[in-house]
Amino acid sequence: MNETSVSRAEMPSAATAPQRKLVWDAPVRVFHWLMVLSFAGAWLTAESEAYRLLHVTLGYTMAGLVLFRIVWGVVGTRHARFADFVRGPAAVLKYLRSLLSGRYESHTGHNPAGALAILALLALTLALAVTGWGAFNQTGGEWLEEAHELTANTMLALVAVHLLGVLVGSWKGRQNLVRPMVTGFKPGRPEDGVRSAWRSVAALMLVAVLGFWWLQWQDAPAGGLLAGAPAAHATVDDD
Repeated sequence: MNETSVSRAEMPSAATAPQRKLVWDAPVRVFHWLMVLSFAGAWLTAESEAYRLLHVTLGYTMAGLVLFRIVWGVVGTRHARFADFVRGPAAVLKYLRSLLSGRYESHTGHNPAGALAILALLALTLALAVTGWGAFNQTGGEWLEEAHELTANTMLALVAVHLLGVLVGSWKGRQNLVRPMVTGFKPGRPEDGVRSAWRSVAALMLVAVLGFWWLQWQDAPAGGLLAGAPAAHATVDDD
């Protein structure tokens, strides 16, 4: 669902070879893939008492990444800003209708439907962090554990819808929407691109995440992050 709207009249003509332009800066791309890896790891370790601390560490990582993304959505590059891609219901319906017709609505940054998915994923991640923290520290009882599990399942379903949207958008728009989230570049007009990749910010984000994991490892009981939860939390079934 990745892709500010660009009409067909704005797209390069058939006689002009499209140029590669930088659309996704490095912080957006590093955020995206760290979220993918962290959510996948947290999901796979959710039911394992042996990997409890790893599960919790990945959950906290996701929460920290979301807080960064909220800030970057305000001060970041053009296509990273919420003001650039968050649209109203009419724009979302218009885009969804374009998927069912022969007039696919192409977007340089995130499309309106993808924007909704992104906002929902950010909100669900924060809800996961809050309910997970409460469940891990036994502050809310069984209902909080159930709320955490329900939130996780809802997020998994939304991820599946997001992936389907990426596949459909790639097919209808005749372009690979995954590759730009790796390279940062898409074909199109130079003026639609961003000037800087901000690799320094991405590097600082990566250092912060790796530093947090190292601190968690240092504070972990014997066995590191793959050890079970502390005795005080050993009875928690779901985090």
